[in-house]
Amino acid sequence: MKRLWLIFGLIFALSFAVLLWVGTEIFREAPPIPGTVVTADGRVVIGEGDISNGQNVWQAMGGMQVGSIWGHGSYVAPDWTADYLHRESESVLKQLSNKEFGQEYATLDSERQAAMRQRLTDIMRRNTYEPTSNRIVLDPFRAQAFEENLKYYTGIFSNGSKEYAIQKDAQTDPVRLRQMTSFFFWTAWASAADRPGNTISYTSNFPSEPLIGNTPTSSTIVWTGVSVIALIAGIGGMIWFFVGTWKKESFDGAPDNDPLIGGALTPSQKATVKYFLIVTLLFLLQIVMGVITAHYGVEGHGFYGIPLADWLPYVVTRTWHVQLGIFWIATAWLAAGLFIGPIICGYEPKYQKLGVDALFGALLVVVLGSMAGQWMSVMHKLSGDAWFWFGHQGYEYVDLGRVWQAALFVGLLLWLFLILRTAFPAFKQNDNRKSLILLYMISTAGIAMFYAPGLFWGMKSHISVVEYWRWWVVHLWVEGFFEVFATVVIAFLFARLGVINPESAARASLLTGAIYLSGGIIGTLHHLYFAGTPTVALAFGAVFSALEIVPLTLVGFEAWENIHRSRARNWLVQYKWVIWFFIAVAFWNLVGAGIFGFMINPPIALYYMQGLNTTAVHGHGALYGVYGTLGLALTLFCLRAMDPERIWNEKLIKFAFWAINAGLLMMMVLSLLPIGLMQTVESVSHGYWSARSAEFMQTDVMQFFRWMRVLGDTVFAIGAFAFVWFALGLILSKGKKEAIPAGEPVEA
Repeated sequence: MKRLWLIFGLIFALSFAVLLWVGTEIFREAPPIPGTVVTADGRVVIGEGDISNGQNVWQAMGGMQVGSIWGHGSYVAPDWTADYLHRESESVLKQLSNKEFGQEYATLDSERQAAMRQRLTDIMRRNTYEPTSNRIVLDPFRAQAFEENLKYYTGIFSNGSKEYAIQKDAQTDPVRLRQMTSFFFWTAWASAADRPGNTISYTSNFPSEPLIGNTPTSSTIVWTGVSVIALIAGIGGMIWFFVGTWKKESFDGAPDNDPLIGGALTPSQKATVKYFLIVTLLFLLQIVMGVITAHYGVEGHGFYGIPLADWLPYVVTRTWHVQLGIFWIATAWLAAGLFIGPIICGYEPKYQKLGVDALFGALLVVVLGSMAGQWMSVMHKLSGDAWFWFGHQGYEYVDLGRVWQAALFVGLLLWLFLILRTAFPAFKQNDNRKSLILLYMISTAGIAMFYAPGLFWGMKSHISVVEYWRWWVVHLWVEGFFEVFATVVIAFLFARLGVINPESAARASLLTGAIYLSGGIIGTLHHLYFAGTPTVALAFGAVFSALEIVPLTLVGFEAWENIHRSRARNWLVQYKWVIWFFIAVAFWNLVGAGIFGFMINPPIALYYMQGLNTTAVHGHGALYGVYGTLGLALTLFCLRAMDPERIWNEKLIKFAFWAINAGLLMMMVLSLLPIGLMQTVESVSHGYWSARSAEFMQTDVMQFFRWMRVLGDTVFAIGAFAFVWFALGLILSKGKKEAIPAGEPVEA
């Protein structure tokens, strides 16, 4: 155990040292934001502060929930960087051709077209930023393209767009529209202009744009190869390790009867019931928002003819869909931690119930307040800077206003306090649970503390800096410490049931946690390949994101162990569906996080796939498939532990389990995956802008596959309704009870 703790500590320290060092390089080499953009004759195209102000305009109206920047955001509207860059390139080509030959570019012969493209490339890739005057000197052709794009975006955001699901009057203020277009210009400029002393852009030539030679860099290709080698080596090493050390666990020590029967619930444990009630309701509401959001992708402004977007536009429903998923999953995990607290220490700490009730009230305020604020921000109901503090920050997964962010962090600190005050007394007992409890305390501390980076940026922060800290929250908080917490909690629950030894559970959890974090911490950088970051972020992100996949290739061991545990004694049949949800977690860890994650993670893949529906495949398979399923599993376990003798409606929960998982798989393979793969082909063939364009996405074949999502969504929604109905039945009514048979293990 000491050696494992040493390995765990070294991995933790060294990984964060690398991540922080790369962060300093990102801050140092971020694309410069000029004070002004002028033409050679001194005419001001973009005024002082307009780029940063434009970023705020974009954020307040939904930001990443209305299209994307540098590939990060939603999928229906364009990537504004790629869209602006392509429109600007076409405009400059047109102007060059008319000036040089008096003809449209399309009518030129191939030799002249090639000459015009080379002149375009020279203009677009030349870095004319002047550090001393903090300005960009723009070619007159590009200044004219800016005015044309301003007119185009004014029409899109003022009149609305059915193809992009942008509501009418999304933005109508001429000053703000010019500022937002200035921000789009700057992101496109950083994507095309060569870094000083280099021949690649600030975003490593992302997005793909053949007109100006924006193609994958040599680093993108080389580090993709290195990541594949790292993956193969890691899998080989892991298999070698498991073959040499893994042994099938014995169940001889399992008790003859359910150890939870006969135990009285403490007041704080009873108080967690309302958490699980909210979990089911938020789960249901998230699905409703998901159905509406997916439908907007087809119908644009309406929902089967109802003009719903007038009151509830796409940007709001998608924001709520994403945010509610995080809220209900996190609530399930927090509630499970609170429920098992008294089990760990063996008694009810003083005022524990008061803390549980206070935390519940705080969570409700954050959920309802943030949702209301986001709607008000998008609908222009907030004045001044209130959008940042109470409305919509515009950054996917951390959309809630700063006040709600801070309140949520305070709530997480309260949760950590409630957990630690139940864990410390048990830790001092020096029994065979000590290592498991210590790891449990560390993982809960990680969950509470690693939400803090969401507070590390301000309203005017550089978007590359924001992206660095945002992915600390999204990746480290969820994919890092939630992963370790999940491993420890599952081990603790099985140890509490007596089917595994606490010391061996601690050893396995510590090793698993070390393996996850060895790739997971530095692997955060794979989200930052093209976010205005230097090549060092791409190199480390590529290698360590590949190592993240290594432990997922062996989750079959975990699933097989869970199946055997469920057969250790006859009475464990009562936990059958809890364990089957744990098994589903292992399945989606492999498929959603592993296979579909690695499908898009290598640099060359992400260069063409980022922000396409292939990202949605990974997102649904990992966020819901792994963490959502585990949230449902923890909910079921706690509801079973609250009333271990109750007879469950096996048919209903069985139907819910299979419908949810089948529906999720259908959603992916019948719709999201084929759409994403066709978009990838288009991105490789014609450029990233084309894969996200309305012309491509509105073709008959794409619309067919969009409608095919209805099948998977319907099956998933029916299964989810069945689960909610089942859970509400356990929470709100009393059921029949029976004696649970003891005896020998069930035959496999």
